[in-house]
Amino acid sequence: QVQLVESGGGLVQAGGSLRLSCAASGRTFTTYAMAWFRQAPEKEREFVAAIKWSGGITYYADSVKGRFTISRDNAKNTVYLQMNSLKPEDTGVYYCAVAKRSFSAPAPTSSEYGYWGQGTQVTVSS
Repeated sequence: QVQLVESGGGLVQAGGSLRLSCAASGRTFTTYAMAWFRQAPEKEREFVAAIKWSGGITYYADSVKGRFTISRDNAKNTVYLQMNSLKPEDTGVYYCAVAKRSFSAPAPTSSEYGYWGQGTQVTVSS
């Protein structure tokens, strides 16, 4: 059974940092793109960042570019999201996701992803 488990969320003041982790189990995803999405209260889920299966290519939403960094450790089957200079508008539930197809390019659309974690709450106070 495939599981994606996010951790690292919490409450932080504006300007602070958090590092999210997403550990996959049940199968190996070393040849699959992985991504982070988020959903704020009463808003639709939105793309945050994605990374190629090899880690060599990354893709960010304009709203987080320059502040967030996605990375992965294939030996640990884990993807990370380093979030710096956090803003109140970054508040939401953060979800990690794994692409449906092996060797696919990292994509900003949720329909490209077939496995999802349960989410971790990030709250940024002003």
